[in-house]
Amino acid sequence: MDTLASAPLSGLLPPALAAHLPELALAAALAWGAGLRLYAVVFLFGLAHRMGWWLLPDHLVVLAHPLVLGAAAFMAAVELFADKLPLLDTIWDGLHTFIRIPAGAALAAGVFGDAGAATALAAALLGGTLTAATHLTKAGTRAAVNTSPEPASNLGLSLSEDALVVGGVWLAVEHPLLFLALLGVFLVAAVLMLRLILRGVRRLRDRWRAWRRG
Repeated sequence: MDTLASAPLSGLLPPALAAHLPELALAAALAWGAGLRLYAVVFLFGLAHRMGWWLLPDHLVVLAHPLVLGAAAFMAAVELFADKLPLLDTIWDGLHTFIRIPAGAALAAGVFGDAGAATALAAALLGGTLTAATHLTKAGTRAAVNTSPEPASNLGLSLSEDALVVGGVWLAVEHPLLFLALLGVFLVAAVLMLRLILRGVRRLRDRWRAWRRG
């Protein structure tokens, strides 16, 4: 729910948009978070619904099922470990290209499951695109950092991503308009970092080829 602090700002939006602000922020948070920490995001929102802190839309209530919570918690713990190790995190990100993007699309669509097939499909397309952009930014940045010989930068970046996801989930629930504004800043920054990310990916590729040649 939007708080009183951000209510005046939401009043500046068109009424139709302001009425769906919480749903838009939820869909964006799920898609964005899936690109960074898919399992943690599923667990956090599922747990929030399970504990009565935040009610999910009907099509996403399944996230609060004990089986889903257990699986998400286990995979979040595995990801937490894998993401802290240089090179292993890049392999993990590469494999999850085929998991995070469709999952993000499905989660975004689930937010608008009651709004009709066309709305849900549009949410899936936009959500999948947002997940892809976030995932590729994360994976490319980590690949660039992995070209550094010291491990501290990789660990620090991973811990920052952990905090970013937790903070983003909270912000999307408590201050949806502010979350959407900061998400826009994140996307602009991702575009500006594209050249740096591609340079890091090329360096990692060159190191891999050199290693294979022995």
